[in-house]
Amino acid sequence: MSQFRIKFMPENRVIEADQGTSLLNAAAKAGIMVKSGCGGKGTCGACKVDVLSGDSLVNGTGNLTPEQLAKGIRLACKTLVQGDMTIEVPPESRLQEHQVLMGDVQKGLLQESEHDLLDKFGHHPLAIKQRISLSIPTLTENSSDWARLSIELRRVLKTGDKPIHMPLSILKQLPESLRKANWDVSITMTDTEAGLTITHIEQGNDAPPYGLAIDIGTTTVVVYLINLITGEIVDQQGTYNKQAKYGDDVITRIVYAVENEQNLIEIRDAVVETVNGLLDKILTRQSLSNMNIASAMVAGNTTMTQLFLGVDPRYIRLEPYIPTMTNVPSFPAREIGLHMLPEAIVHCYPSVASYVGGDIIAGTLVTDLANGEDIILFIDIGTNGEIVLGNQDWLVACACSAGPSFEGGGITFGMRAMPGAIERIIIDPETLDVSLKVINNQTPVGICGSGLVDCIAKLLSAGIIDRAGNFQLGHKSGSQRLRATTDDKEFVLAWAYQAGGEKDVVITENDVKNVIRAKGAIYAGIRSLLNMVAVDIEMISRIVIAGGFGNYLNIHDSVQIGLLPDLEPERFEFIGNASVKGARLALLSQNAWREAEELGRKMTYVELSVGVTYMDEYMAALFLPHTDMSLFPSFQ
Repeated sequence: MSQFRIKFMPENRVIEADQGTSLLNAAAKAGIMVKSGCGGKGTCGACKVDVLSGDSLVNGTGNLTPEQLAKGIRLACKTLVQGDMTIEVPPESRLQEHQVLMGDVQKGLLQESEHDLLDKFGHHPLAIKQRISLSIPTLTENSSDWARLSIELRRVLKTGDKPIHMPLSILKQLPESLRKANWDVSITMTDTEAGLTITHIEQGNDAPPYGLAIDIGTTTVVVYLINLITGEIVDQQGTYNKQAKYGDDVITRIVYAVENEQNLIEIRDAVVETVNGLLDKILTRQSLSNMNIASAMVAGNTTMTQLFLGVDPRYIRLEPYIPTMTNVPSFPAREIGLHMLPEAIVHCYPSVASYVGGDIIAGTLVTDLANGEDIILFIDIGTNGEIVLGNQDWLVACACSAGPSFEGGGITFGMRAMPGAIERIIIDPETLDVSLKVINNQTPVGICGSGLVDCIAKLLSAGIIDRAGNFQLGHKSGSQRLRATTDDKEFVLAWAYQAGGEKDVVITENDVKNVIRAKGAIYAGIRSLLNMVAVDIEMISRIVIAGGFGNYLNIHDSVQIGLLPDLEPERFEFIGNASVKGARLALLSQNAWREAEELGRKMTYVELSVGVTYMDEYMAALFLPHTDMSLFPSFQ
């Protein structure tokens, strides 16, 4: 197959690409991540690039205008290499670094509440390291190397009859490992109820073993490096999930992954590459090597977990929505190529169902939801809203599809929480003048999820929209911000000269309706769970909100638009990245890990698509804040 030189501007970066390669994949090969919310189907229009020169085959133009096509604008996913090319990827098409919620922890030890949980469960990590000195064999003391090693380990560790396993790869190296170390060795082991598994033998030293707590989210990936002896968070790193080029949401990625076996391999490699990239940066900063990493704990939703393992996820999206597994077998790192000890064991949080995954169980663990009499509502808001309700006696969970609005998808100027995203808005009700808070104080180029919630609450308060989300064009007719176009009605958030671009940054009536549908799905899920277990909203003592989007929510505005229940502000609590916190806690405590596995078995999953309860609640929630204003007495 012919190969051609593809130059990407403004980096002036050149790569070789096979004939027929899409510009989307060529850009990824060049290390330039291009937005592709539809997973390369050509429907979202996010992957616009400027073809400056060269031959290509265009398989589709999507929503590009004739004017754009005349200027050389093409969709990267639908433009195939046919010769040498020069391409410019504009800033608005790039998947840039965005706000990644690292867990709201400072470098160092666990926060106070998490200290309490670790004290409760006990500090007994899933991997340990032991230095031992063996007697040198003689003609009379001639027991085997393995017998000599296992006997001394049992004596030092006081393991009793607990089995000790050794993988064949390490057994093959055992004779030389012992003798090169002059019988003074350090043994790294995975320690679980099932027994000890030796994962590394090296020259005797007192360096601590390290573990990884990994949160694999649909949007972002976070890695913590943890000293397993002290519990210290030594370092942390986060970035976007490189699977994003295959689609913004889990359904789009599933569709891509199941098209053929190679696609599944590609999408698995993308997330493994993301994790390894973060880990390599941490190891470099800390002057460590992959041989220092003794264990890993992964938390993610059900789809992300299966894609991370390269397990076919097709039946997650097909009725009756059955995942391949809920309890995930542990496996050595070498099986998927993580940059750690090859035989180090990787553990994955269990799931409850196709759309309630390990990240939710991790959050349930760190909120200590199942260990008290108080009823707690736990919510993780994203493309899906996952909700858990209960206490020590019972736990119910559900998932509702909110769509991509809260992640910026399906919104005219929607974007993720990255530099240039509007995250807070003030609208003067008299003049309709707008004040904006933009991430990193940069020029506004779009609006992220928390900004959307803020914006709609302000539009409602100012009378610009009614409770159904309809724009009131006669309102403050002297203002030029509120206007009708040939396609829609819109309100200008930032004029083009303020945004540094060719277009005004606006929110449209259709955008507002999309957010109302998204918030309605979340609130309907909450109401459905409450109704199913006959719990009144006032019986909830705490509402715990997790996730990157939730961490930046304004409670007052979220209640005003009907996303969250109308309760006193002090009942709401933000927990940050609960997924990585749960991964860390389970990594440091075997008892916590057993509790997490028990939570997966204990939680009752409610399928909202069965019956009419959820749909009735959803239809009732398609107003601001709700059709039943008695549910929102603060805004009557």
